[in-house]
Amino acid sequence: MAEIILQMKGIQKSFSGVKVLKNAGIEAVKGEVQILLGENGAGKSTLMKILAGAYSKDEGEIIYKGKKVQINNPKDAEKLGIAIIYQEFNLIPYLSVAENMFLGKESMSNIPGKIDFEDMYKKAQQMLDHLEVDIDPKGMVADLGIAQQQMVEIAKALSVNADVIIMDEPTAALTDKEINSLFKIIHTIKSEGVSIIYISHRLEEFKIIGDRVTIMRDGETVGMVNMNETTINELIKLMVGREIGNKFPKIDIEKGDILLEVKNLKRKGSFENINFTLRKGEILGVSGLMGAGRTEVMRALFGIDQIDSGEVYLEGKKVSIKSPADAIKNKIGFITENRRDEGLVLSMDVKENITLCTLPKFLSNPAKLDLGEEINEANSFIDKLRIKCTGFTQKAGTLSGGNQQKIVIAKWLLANSKILIVDEPTRGIDVGAKQEIYNIMNELLKSGVGIIMISSELPEVLGMSDRILVMCRGEILGELDRKEASQEKIMHYATGGGKYDAK
Repeated sequence: MAEIILQMKGIQKSFSGVKVLKNAGIEAVKGEVQILLGENGAGKSTLMKILAGAYSKDEGEIIYKGKKVQINNPKDAEKLGIAIIYQEFNLIPYLSVAENMFLGKESMSNIPGKIDFEDMYKKAQQMLDHLEVDIDPKGMVADLGIAQQQMVEIAKALSVNADVIIMDEPTAALTDKEINSLFKIIHTIKSEGVSIIYISHRLEEFKIIGDRVTIMRDGETVGMVNMNETTINELIKLMVGREIGNKFPKIDIEKGDILLEVKNLKRKGSFENINFTLRKGEILGVSGLMGAGRTEVMRALFGIDQIDSGEVYLEGKKVSIKSPADAIKNKIGFITENRRDEGLVLSMDVKENITLCTLPKFLSNPAKLDLGEEINEANSFIDKLRIKCTGFTQKAGTLSGGNQQKIVIAKWLLANSKILIVDEPTRGIDVGAKQEIYNIMNELLKSGVGIIMISSELPEVLGMSDRILVMCRGEILGELDRKEASQEKIMHYATGGGKYDAK
């Protein structure tokens, strides 16, 4: 019989009178990967934060290793052997890897108040070696890539002898190679009896690592199934409560005139020889491996980073874009890949975020905002984009990822953007919310907007693009029409396309 290590039953939680969890729960068996699946806003993260001690439950019970327990804070969870790895890492950049791993539980020397760094480095090295991770325990976390930081988080969780590890969107920012390394580590720690609760919106991962799946919808747990007894389509139906049609509902419309033309764009150390066009009603996909220069080109196009040389033409007219303000004046919008840090002000409310780039529009006189009109516009977009919130005064930081993304889109729709750059538009978003984002993009195409879409998900690039640019080492090595494009052709150019030897 499988050993049940954790049960959460009848968990309820409200914020400001709004019930977020109604009857939620989960069960974890020793040495299994339990997938926690649900749409953005279904309550997954809230349930896990209760388990990790970040939130307190209103009702319900937690049974851990056969005993009913009360988890009041993160320290309680840690003492029990429960660790969480958040999507936004909980690391201190300018401390070493070892110092991060043993923060609050440092090795102490015989001299009172003095840390035994050598012992701490030794223990950290042993843990990293066990995970087969090549990271210097003395190195600064600030010098590590995203994938390496992910491995440090896992080592940190294991350093407290965790029996249950919660992983929230662990592959969201990883390449395929890095994901395979992570899965290998997951299989290792699972074989040692550690239970993993795994939250992800990448459904294709579930068959690779999942044992069972717990499904949440609207704050309730609606089912638990064995992964080998179900299909991805069945999971989607359980998650959203309906059938999802075409995964990529791309519309084909007649393309208009050239909106944007980029000639010989160069920024030393980032990219060079960048040439492309964008037409009205077109989605131009941009693909490539991490570090290929995709985001760097778009940051320069939006005026965040300066170019060394090159020319940009909007509807045939040469323009100079030296700042985001210049880009906004020229009707260019930019949905960044990091919506939480760069796309939103999390401490501000929904209305304030939606109108942030267009405040002059609401000035009734030089020093006074027309608050009524600002509220009307915000409410209009809340309805139009079906943003799930308690109202326009809800703080953006309290919304789910999918709804945060809709706020960023609303901001640029209100700015009447003619060109919209979207960098990883559906990262960390569930399949239902993805469909809504794609449908919004389709509506923009109908109105003549041109969209540049960067995505690391090849099915998304292939499913939603009219043309695809493929970058490698700061250059565009290939351009593919929708009809001729394939994953194999994209990867051919992404790994060098004959110009560079693939590594």
